[in-house]
Amino acid sequence: MSLIGVLRTGVSGMNAQSNRISTVAENIQNASTTGYKRTSAEFSSLLLDSGDVGNYNSGAVETTLRRAVSEGGPIASTNSDKDLAIQGNGFFVVSDTGGAPFMTRAGNFVVDGKTGNLVNAGGFTLMGYSLANGTPNPVLNGVADLKPVNVSVMGQEARPSTSATISGNLSFETPVYDPTATGALGYSKKNSLKVYDNVGQPVTLDVQMTKTAANTWAVSFINPAAPTPPVGSTTVTFDGNGKVNGGGSTLVTVPNGRSVTVNLSGLTQLSGDHNLSGTADGSSPTAVSGTAFGEDGTVYAVYSDGTRKAAFKVPLADVASPDNLTPRAGNVFTTSAESGDIQIGFAGQGGRGIMKAGALEQSNVDVSTELTTMIESQTVYTANSKVFMTGNELLETLMNLKR
Repeated sequence: MSLIGVLRTGVSGMNAQSNRISTVAENIQNASTTGYKRTSAEFSSLLLDSGDVGNYNSGAVETTLRRAVSEGGPIASTNSDKDLAIQGNGFFVVSDTGGAPFMTRAGNFVVDGKTGNLVNAGGFTLMGYSLANGTPNPVLNGVADLKPVNVSVMGQEARPSTSATISGNLSFETPVYDPTATGALGYSKKNSLKVYDNVGQPVTLDVQMTKTAANTWAVSFINPAAPTPPVGSTTVTFDGNGKVNGGGSTLVTVPNGRSVTVNLSGLTQLSGDHNLSGTADGSSPTAVSGTAFGEDGTVYAVYSDGTRKAAFKVPLADVASPDNLTPRAGNVFTTSAESGDIQIGFAGQGGRGIMKAGALEQSNVDVSTELTTMIESQTVYTANSKVFMTGNELLETLMNLKR
């Protein structure tokens, strides 16, 4: 029986080293795989009851495969603004073509040409909460309400004006307006301000400024298409130093648009030329031209005019024991009984890391360590094969003695 035990032990040792060499091969193959987590073969002794005192039954070795999921890899910068890395704890929530959820650290996302979704190299779609209806309320222990991150659904968007600013100098030398004077225009000075209505059409408003007293100006906003009544008006007063001390703000109603708050506090009444400038927010319809990410996971739709709008917020998933997650093809993981249930939160909260755009987490495989392990395993494998061969020779000798 002891010779049979020698053979069994030799085979067990060879199988164990074969497992280790297999993990080394997998690790080396994935040394350049984004977000890959190395696998190691850990051994423990398997002892058998020896029975009689003078009869020793050799045991074997048990192999346990472990994946270093909680061990982060180095962060490398890239030239793609859609690449994402997690600096710290957490996983991206992704889904396959059937909608099944998974977790991954592989953030090499690109826009899928057919769907417009953000998809990584494994073909998994990045999931996030839509911000169309305001701040999301995540389900802490599930992935309900998560949707594919797709900024193309924002489409073209017109942004109506809601605020404007007029600043500059109203000449102190401008005489008080006399409506009875020959050729009176109805105002002292006239400028214009371009704003945008609800559908993105530009609307040019006349800004008529009339000096009614030494330190007082009446300001009227006129829609040339319908001059009366004014769409907004106010009276701006100045102190003795030419600074605004009243009427520094007013509301203007844009035709087919919003109420625009016009800031006039930057006006002055000083000696010199009449020189005004004006700005207003809003824009004509513009299309989405790109995507930008914030460290907190907010995904912005970037429009062709350079403006951006928050469209999604990407959460981070976590579990109590990441090293016990179950790996799946495509560099993704699912929960197991040992890992604990999934917990959802946002970047920078609850011990989760932050997201870095234009960067990727590299594999945590150290090739030099793997090569050392491979050489060690090869040596042990050879030694185990010699044990097996020796046991086999002894068994043959025993069988020959019986003959």
